Amino acid sequence: MGCPVGVAWGQELLSYSFPEGHPMNVTRLSLFAIELEKRIHSDPNVKRIPTARAARQDMELFHEPKYVEFVLEASKAGAGLLDEGDTPAFPGIYDASAWIVGTTLNCLKYIEDGREVKHAINPVGGLHHAKPGRAGGFCVFNDASIAIMAAHKHTPDRNILYFDIDAHHGDGVYYPFEEAPWLYIVDIHEDGRYLYPGTGYREETGTGRAIGTKINLCLRPGAGDDEFMSALEEAEEVFEKSNPWLIIFQAGADGLLGDPLTHLRYSAKSHGEAARRIHRAAHRYSDGRLLVLGGGGYSPENVANAWLRVTEELLQGV
Repeated sequence: MGCPVGVAWGQELLSYSFPEGHPMNVTRLSLFAIELEKRIHSDPNVKRIPTARAARQDMELFHEPKYVEFVLEASKAGAGLLDEGDTPAFPGIYDASAWIVGTTLNCLKYIEDGREVKHAINPVGGLHHAKPGRAGGFCVFNDASIAIMAAHKHTPDRNILYFDIDAHHGDGVYYPFEEAPWLYIVDIHEDGRYLYPGTGYREETGTGRAIGTKINLCLRPGAGDDEFMSALEEAEEVFEKSNPWLIIFQAGADGLLGDPLTHLRYSAKSHGEAARRIHRAAHRYSDGRLLVLGGGGYSPENVANAWLRVTEELLQGV
């Protein structure tokens, strides 16, 4: 018997699209959107989760109030930069970002409730570069870190596992939680010596009481499925070690061969295998609670292939 899977989708999420010529724009989702709509209408196990707009206090679970205000003012002006150059403001960028955060939190609510679904996906979420006080790498508000804070607030005595396979290191999750012993992180990414943000090295395993709760697995440019599978094998022990109440899976598709911004060479097979193992771990350790966030990916074909493969794996019984 298959698993019901909640997928958040709506036009509001498509408003998170930078101006023409920027890699993070709505066209990257075009093929995935077509195939997703077909699946939603044809498979009774695929449940549509409504979009939701986050309130300001939701942003401030993780972000500094003065930064939230800065984004709001930049959104009204509709111009300028929110970081050193990758993340330009556009009219309405605050609201566009609030829809991403609110929808990720709505997915979390469905998972915590557990009556309809225990697996939920926000394909436009996973904005893992934003820090508490600044934007970065196309990311304005960090919905992944906000969801981590919300889940920890609900269950402060249980561990959370954040598993990130985006080609870029999730610096906006790793460093703010570097000292948090309750957050386990596995991050498989291209070596920071060759790719933005230039962080996430093997020797970084957490600090203080959190030493040993973080794993950065760095792959050299040109690495493909074989190298990814080896990293996945190394990460396997973290499932039991963390014994998580919740697993958050950032399934960035920018590690696939042909992505215009990275140098990795995976196929969608890697995403399928990662999803299969994480899905199995969710049922074994977290009573099925699994939140999936899309993350990066700048080839429409790769985005569709990777995320549909992830969805297919979650729909399978374990």
